[in-house]
Amino acid sequence: MQAADYVIAQQPALIATNTTLSTITTVQRNRDIPVFMMVAPRPDIAGLTDKAGNNPPNLFGVYETLEYIDTSVTLIRQLFPGAKKAGTIYSQSESQSVDALNRLKAGCEKSGIVLEAIPVSNSSETQLITQSLLAKDIDVFFALPDNVIFSSFETIVKACNDKKIPVLTSEAGLVSRGALASFGADMYQWGYQSGIQAVKLLKSGSKEGLQPEIVRVRKKVMSKRVAEKFKITPDSSYTLVP
Repeated sequence: MQAADYVIAQQPALIATNTTLSTITTVQRNRDIPVFMMVAPRPDIAGLTDKAGNNPPNLFGVYETLEYIDTSVTLIRQLFPGAKKAGTIYSQSESQSVDALNRLKAGCEKSGIVLEAIPVSNSSETQLITQSLLAKDIDVFFALPDNVIFSSFETIVKACNDKKIPVLTSEAGLVSRGALASFGADMYQWGYQSGIQAVKLLKSGSKEGLQPEIVRVRKKVMSKRVAEKFKITPDSSYTLVP
């Protein structure tokens, strides 16, 4: 909140926000300066629309919907066809995390995979909660788009590595931090797409024709190092990272 208040007080031409919580905070505390969001869900999913379903008039940029969770779940069956049980942790206090969890549950059920999910309140609980989850004999850990997971991801990866459990996710950025693979938005292109909108505003000085739009570029990413550990041979559809 302090960071948002400081930026707003400077009265910039626009504010870029990344990720969900910064977008929500900045929009709630400012209705005049244009806000260009990145790495955030659709405004209604983030709870930013009014009772009539209208977006805040100063909100622009690029969002994602929960449908991308469906494509991410397919990675479990593609890479580990014998997997019977997946596990995850999630923040009950984050609406987007709960929504993503429900989508993950539906995807796992459709794929014939049992999902074990345990709530976590903050990053200090992550290690204990993850160990409790691993005790349920899961075959794969699925990392949801959750701020507690993001802030303590290395702790999760270490616990999973100790038990030889692969980590899959919908967040490409987590692959470079230890996940095996992801299928989701290209983070660079996500920011670039939002930046194109911002440039239009800066050049024209007008908001006409601008509105929040869905992310356009998604890709499959795999860690070469982690793939070797789990004896996975990636096909040509994956972008490989070290």
